[in-house]
Amino acid sequence: MELKIKLTSLFVNDQGAALAFYKDTLGFLVSQDIPAGDYRWLQLASPEGGDAELSLEPNVNPAARTYQEALYEQGIPATAFEVDDLGAEYERLKGAGVKFSTPPTPAGAAIIAVFDDTVGNLIQIYQLDAN
Repeated sequence: MELKIKLTSLFVNDQGAALAFYKDTLGFLVSQDIPAGDYRWLQLASPEGGDAELSLEPNVNPAARTYQEALYEQGIPATAFEVDDLGAEYERLKGAGVKFSTPPTPAGAAIIAVFDDTVGNLIQIYQLDAN
């Protein structure tokens, strides 16, 4: 198959705050930070590697803003990140002041937790159950 997931976007209500949170708190690496008019092209990569990267998009489109706000109000995560040890990552992030709406919880073949990214999104982290 020729199609690959290389870049996915996440709408944020403040690109500067988003960059600080995703880089300094979560530990993502900046791969692109290019001025784009009143905004920036912000692209981040996992320090663990992999092909997919995350773009932090300014939430200036009214349709996107409505969608983002509706997901948040309904408690639906905007995206999910896999971790190897959910318990350790939960404690690390909690220690860094990250606010969780869902603590580590079994969910079928995974354990999940959900936190607020401070820029308009709920983010799920999950660990696949090895059992």
